[in-house]
Amino acid sequence: MKYGHFDDDSREYVITNPKTPYPWINYLGNEDFFSLTSNTGGGYTFYKDAKFRRLTRYRYNNVPVDNGGKYFYIKEGDSVWSPGWKPVKTELDRYECRHGMSYTKFKSSKNGVQAEVLQFIPLGFWGEIQKLSLKNNSSEVKKLKLFSFIEWALWNAEDDMTNFQRNFSTGEVEVEDSVIYHKTEFKERRNHYSFYSVNEAIKGFDTDRESFIGLYNGFEAPEVVTDGKPKNTIAHGWSPIASHYIEVELKPGESKDYIFMLGYVEVADDQKWESKSIINKKPAKAMIEKYNTVEKVKAAFNELKIYWDNLLSTINIQSGDEKLDRMVNIWNQYQCMVTFNMSRSASFFESGIGRGMGFRDSNQDLIGFVHQIPERARERIVDIASTQFEDGSCYHQYQPLTKKGNAAIGGDFNDDPLWLILSTTEYIKETGDFSLLDELVPFDNDPSKAKSHFEHLKISFYHVVNNLGPHQLPLIGRADWNDCLNLNCFSNDPNESFQTTGNKKGETAESLMIAGLFVVYGKEFVKLCQQIGKETEAIEAETHVNNMIEAVKQHGWDGEWYLRAYDYYGKKIGSNENEEGKIFIESQGWCSMAEIGKEEGLVEKSLNAVKEHLDCEYGIVLNSPAFTKYYIEYGEISTYPAGYKENGGIFCHNNPWIMIGETMIGRGDAAYDYYTKIAPSFLEDISQLHKVEPYVYCQMIAGKEAFKPGEAKNSWLSGTASWNFYAITQYILGIKPDYKGLSINPCIPTKWDGFKMTRKFRGATYNIEVSNPKHISKGVEKIIVNGTTIHSNIIPILEKNKTHEIIVIMG
Repeated sequence: MKYGHFDDDSREYVITNPKTPYPWINYLGNEDFFSLTSNTGGGYTFYKDAKFRRLTRYRYNNVPVDNGGKYFYIKEGDSVWSPGWKPVKTELDRYECRHGMSYTKFKSSKNGVQAEVLQFIPLGFWGEIQKLSLKNNSSEVKKLKLFSFIEWALWNAEDDMTNFQRNFSTGEVEVEDSVIYHKTEFKERRNHYSFYSVNEAIKGFDTDRESFIGLYNGFEAPEVVTDGKPKNTIAHGWSPIASHYIEVELKPGESKDYIFMLGYVEVADDQKWESKSIINKKPAKAMIEKYNTVEKVKAAFNELKIYWDNLLSTINIQSGDEKLDRMVNIWNQYQCMVTFNMSRSASFFESGIGRGMGFRDSNQDLIGFVHQIPERARERIVDIASTQFEDGSCYHQYQPLTKKGNAAIGGDFNDDPLWLILSTTEYIKETGDFSLLDELVPFDNDPSKAKSHFEHLKISFYHVVNNLGPHQLPLIGRADWNDCLNLNCFSNDPNESFQTTGNKKGETAESLMIAGLFVVYGKEFVKLCQQIGKETEAIEAETHVNNMIEAVKQHGWDGEWYLRAYDYYGKKIGSNENEEGKIFIESQGWCSMAEIGKEEGLVEKSLNAVKEHLDCEYGIVLNSPAFTKYYIEYGEISTYPAGYKENGGIFCHNNPWIMIGETMIGRGDAAYDYYTKIAPSFLEDISQLHKVEPYVYCQMIAGKEAFKPGEAKNSWLSGTASWNFYAITQYILGIKPDYKGLSINPCIPTKWDGFKMTRKFRGATYNIEVSNPKHISKGVEKIIVNGTTIHSNIIPILEKNKTHEIIVIMG
């Protein structure tokens, strides 16, 4: 069942039924200031950090789900409705929500009145615009009462939900003209406040939640709205809100526009006060002035659209399949921007109060984003590397506000350091900017300990070399990429965290996933050293890579597939010898990508085993058979019911590793089949089962052993976004940046006649047309560049500011 449709020309998903199977959301904002908004007006807003600078309150795991947001109430007589359907849930004569590139539009009508809401955050601006347009489509004069509503969060989103003995006594506001200011804690340790304004004289307001809603009411029927008159309350302690009251009269055919702004202000410590206890409102007034007319808002919105036109013009394909084209050209790239901005911190599934920016997560997110804004990618790489320790290990995460690492969910994830090699080499290949390697980067954010970024990469490489187990395979530490395979945990206390508990820290638990990862990025490190003339380092590193390859062949092969790990006791995990969890996806993916034992047929056998044991209708499950009992020596993985999350669920993030592995042995049909099974636009028809948005990837789809296979969870903030974009563009379509040009090596379905791609690369535009006359999957017979045949599958760096015509003939 569908709940809307794609509008590819407008780059929008159009929702026409508000009762989606789960809230379908969008992200507003591109850099410092962000909002989440659902298809019914739910969501929240924050500046930089969803934990420490939360502007508006949101209650996770609410009943009903997605209650609370940024609402408008329109009252005509006894009828009350909202443009986003919720919270009032009055049946509308028309409803439409359009989620676009960093903006959302609502268009609804009731009783001859049409309401349109445009929500977006202008570029470089610390405020959200909500332009509300009301139009009378009837033949009668309409007299309406309009109420806005937001609920302020008390800044720290975690503290906001727990420290009530304090929070119910701290709320402070000011009201001046048509602006409501939230200044809680401003007089002591904060130099920031927020505000909610409208460009119209108001007839009243409210700032006290209990007075506005009524103690025994909900968002759907606030007392003030039901009564049709504001109370002009000023919040003192308790829970502050912001609600404007406007009286609207519309003649037949008449329309009126109102511009609301939700903004954030920081002031210098010596400029906090206008007078005693009165905050300095000059910065807020300047922000309001900037967008106080429809013309100014339209100009800002047009700038935003041009911004996204430019971002999405870097990579554009024409494949003949609209579902593939819309994923690659629009939605996958858009999601990659969002995951770059948020890592795993803020969504309807990630509360924003625990995890900040992840070390491994952010490095991986870069590979789907670096082509869009390389300079931001470079800054992020330095930020990530700055949280590394001198021995190569890392904080697992850092807070975006301070950029300092924290150990809130533990550390010692031994795969973490290697991802820095991935992000750095992908950045240099995209940009040609080797100067990053010379930049001095701190350890643990201590400038006195700074070394060149190249030294960070070298230390990352040798962190694995210096932490090998009995089989000369990498020690897993607390865990590797699979946070739930906690082989040194041994937890029997339900109050312990699997990720922070290490009851039996040892030197025996080893990871084949890290082994494959090390070979892949060890080879990249060797190649980088060769590029910059560090031959000695390259030779030494290559020796360690070759040793790892031999260790995997000798101790990591189970006969038909690669082992997953050795546990604390030195026993095999992911082996045919095991009762459950005989085969895991991660080691098949990484050892195949590393081509370990390819000549001996190991890669092909491994991928055949994936097809036989792990593949299902909705994607590739993480392990099989799923665990049905608790294995204390395995940790969290066996605590999930069979078919969910890491226990036999389709953990979408790792499916692209198998896609890439399939391209290594030239099986384009298999690679693309796996791609289509989890790509959102291909799942739109099963939205009722899938539940989450049909325009973005999710983290997990219930696997074949689950109660409801195909049901998805945890959408938006997933490494699935970047890895699928990377897999489809660089390995299936096969257009891959390299140090000295663009590598062309497609591995496509045999039925394809070919495809076209426009690829902007290092200042030039490459129009690439791939022809597949023999209907093969892999192999390039000829490449013609601007009319001249070249004898390499790497197109050299071509002249900047020009468009170049490339013809690729497969054969």
